[in-house]
Amino acid sequence: MADVNRGNRPLSPHLSIYRPQLTSVTSIFARITGVALLGAAFLVVWWFLAAASGPEYFAFVNGLMTSWFGDLVMFAALWAVCYHFLSGLRHLYWDTGRGFEIKKAERLGWMVIVGSGVLAVLGALVL
Repeated sequence: MADVNRGNRPLSPHLSIYRPQLTSVTSIFARITGVALLGAAFLVVWWFLAAASGPEYFAFVNGLMTSWFGDLVMFAALWAVCYHFLSGLRHLYWDTGRGFEIKKAERLGWMVIVGSGVLAVLGALVL
């Protein structure tokens, strides 16, 4: 049967109306960093395959990976690992049924953001 009231139903809030919350943005960004980590893993696999292919090809790929751009990409991947890890810990905490109060949830979001930056810088300095 055709839906005769199709044009009369209210619309869901759109991005022009809805103000994203910190918790939703950080949760969505956890998914984005997960996909980005897959791309970084492909780069590392490419580097290993180049090492197995021969010295000329490895020199080319190693030159890309150790350039300033490669260092930037690898630092971004390190930050993504830290962010994804801390965000996963936050979700595990939420799975226990705690931390859903607005102030606590926002504090956890800021802890993930700041903590991932601090861990990434510390990791880069150590590595």
